[in-house]
Amino acid sequence: MAKSRNNLLGVGGQRRKLSRAERNGAGPEGAADRRSAEEHKQELLRKMRERTQDAAE
Repeated sequence: MAKSRNNLLGVGGQRRKLSRAERNGAGPEGAADRRSAEEHKQELLRKMRERTQDAAE
């Protein structure tokens, strides 16, 4: 049976294999997200502490 020229399945190339950790968000992007989330949390905690100190005075 001859190959069909109309079947373009797989033309886009192969997808890169992801490790289990990368699939679960532990890749390089996940580390940056966690870092920015940690920075945001620290900023919120600093603001909350400043507010409680201002209210106590």
